[in-house]
Amino acid sequence: RYRDVYWSKFQPNESLEFKIKPPAIYYTGDYAMKDEEGYFWLMGRADDVIKVAGHRIGTAELESAFVSHPAVAEAAVIGKPDPIKGESIVAFLILKSGYEPSDELRDELRMHIRKTIGPVATPEAIFFVSSLPKTRSGKIMRRLLKAVVSGSKLGDVTTLEDASSIEEAKRAVEMLRKAMGEKS
Repeated sequence: RYRDVYWSKFQPNESLEFKIKPPAIYYTGDYAMKDEEGYFWLMGRADDVIKVAGHRIGTAELESAFVSHPAVAEAAVIGKPDPIKGESIVAFLILKSGYEPSDELRDELRMHIRKTIGPVATPEAIFFVSSLPKTRSGKIMRRLLKAVVSGSKLGDVTTLEDASSIEEAKRAVEMLRKAMGEKS
């Protein structure tokens, strides 16, 4: 069964011909991108999905859409439990220099996502931060952002590279909640 299930991912078919044959292929379950210089950048788990109103949307797809906007340098997206839709989309964004956080930019980014992916992907909340919680290997720790948004305990943070990123995320969430008149 292992051979059939695992290795079937790597069998050439009509639409895909591998240049590298097993055993040189290794499936990690991570999503990666290759830049113009040929370097690979690990973006996160390929199976990270948010289910909004019955639609499965990948966090990598959402983050790529945010980064395609000229103001956004880096993005992290999580799902937040929603009683009607199942989950709603929450984004933490790092802006490029020359751009300032504003409600107008937040609205512009919502419209950008609606146009890029579709109305179902419209984020409920967008938080502007200067850093994201990452492991020492550079992977975004979405579970910590989920804990910040839900107000739950962070759990194990031993692999967190910069603890100040969590404090900043907490402040951003609190500021937006106050601005919207929500209870924390």
